[in-house]
Amino acid sequence: MTEVIALGDNCLDLFLTRGVMAFGGNALNVAVQWHRAGLQARYFGAVGRDATGDLMRAAIARAGLRDEVEILPGTTAVTLLEEVAGDRRFLLEDLGCGLHYIPEPGRRSALARADWVHLGTNTSPALVRDLVGQGLAFSLDVSTRHQEQDLGGVALVLASGQGAAEAEIAALRALGAGQVVLTCGAEGAFFHDGTRLHHVAAAPAQVVDTCGAGDSFIATFLAEYRLNRRTAEEALGLAARAAALTCAHQGGYPQDLSPIPPEVLATYAHVIGPRP
Repeated sequence: MTEVIALGDNCLDLFLTRGVMAFGGNALNVAVQWHRAGLQARYFGAVGRDATGDLMRAAIARAGLRDEVEILPGTTAVTLLEEVAGDRRFLLEDLGCGLHYIPEPGRRSALARADWVHLGTNTSPALVRDLVGQGLAFSLDVSTRHQEQDLGGVALVLASGQGAAEAEIAALRALGAGQVVLTCGAEGAFFHDGTRLHHVAAAPAQVVDTCGAGDSFIATFLAEYRLNRRTAEEALGLAARAAALTCAHQGGYPQDLSPIPPEVLATYAHVIGPRP
């Protein structure tokens, strides 16, 4: 069976206004979507020795993935959000011990055996250079941080659009990216296959929450284009529809939102302050 590995960020999103929490993170969302698509998916990441880490490990198990996270010193990644009139305000975005996570040697050797590897946004530049040096083909999500890494030798770079799509793609290719996918929200997505540029319109969506839509696009595009060998147009169309489906539910993948445990709220009381 095809084995795919997503490596990098996980995050617990605390929606303080509603008192509920959701689990996600770019790399974790991609791994869960791969698993839901029937692939043999693995997730490598890190959590801290804290109550939030225990919650994250339990969520990973509920999503159907093996518990392969490393427990490291420091805190588990968390985002604190308030929602006012439909807008989100971030009180805290703490990447914790997952920032620039580098897996231990046993997990690193598994990357070389996988059919495809996807690296999340906050991956260590040193790990990127190591995998390039090994001659591995992999994808890297740079999100909006287009200029922060040397992309030489990276087979496929995925990014969020911030301006003129063709200019942004050209800039990423100038940094060394072999192929580039640029997701641009309502303007659809663009893919440069190394020779020519492709575009797909955004699929119609009933938007409940856009969180994780880009990750669903990534997971579907990689599975269809890189593994199932569909054409660029076919893969882009399927990925756009997957992103639209994700917009229709809360969280980066289908999950039941649960109340925030008091002990987790107590951990961040110094940030949250008194609640009404």
